[in-house]
Amino acid sequence: MKRIRRRIMLVALVLAAVMGLTACGAPYTSHYSATVLIQSNKSDSAWVSFSSLKGTIVYKLKVRDEDEFLRYYGKLGEGSITVYYDNEGTKEEWFSLQGGENVEGKLEKPGKGKVYIIVETDGKCQDGKLDFIVEKPTSEDD
Repeated sequence: MKRIRRRIMLVALVLAAVMGLTACGAPYTSHYSATVLIQSNKSDSAWVSFSSLKGTIVYKLKVRDEDEFLRYYGKLGEGSITVYYDNEGTKEEWFSLQGGENVEGKLEKPGKGKVYIIVETDGKCQDGKLDFIVEKPTSEDD
């Protein structure tokens, strides 16, 4: 009888652990197909360069100070990309990029903490590069 109780208890603990771990996952996931894709994601920057891309790529950055902002740069040969951000559980559109365009800009005061950047293509895109950088304001930014 003790063995059965121990086994039931062990199974219950394993199930609780598995359920607890699945609840801790990131709110967004990457799912894409690409050729010649190179990317980097650090706590204060992320970038991606690709020959072709179709799907969604997610980056997580850390904003440590209320005064910091997110700067972006992008270029795209063909296709269409929309970039979103989320720092409080709500996905907000940030900017879009069309084939043949170069863009740059910044997101003022995205909020302290984790910021998710969600890059979504509208079909297949080609020859693109995106950079995201957490920066502190300087006198030149005024």
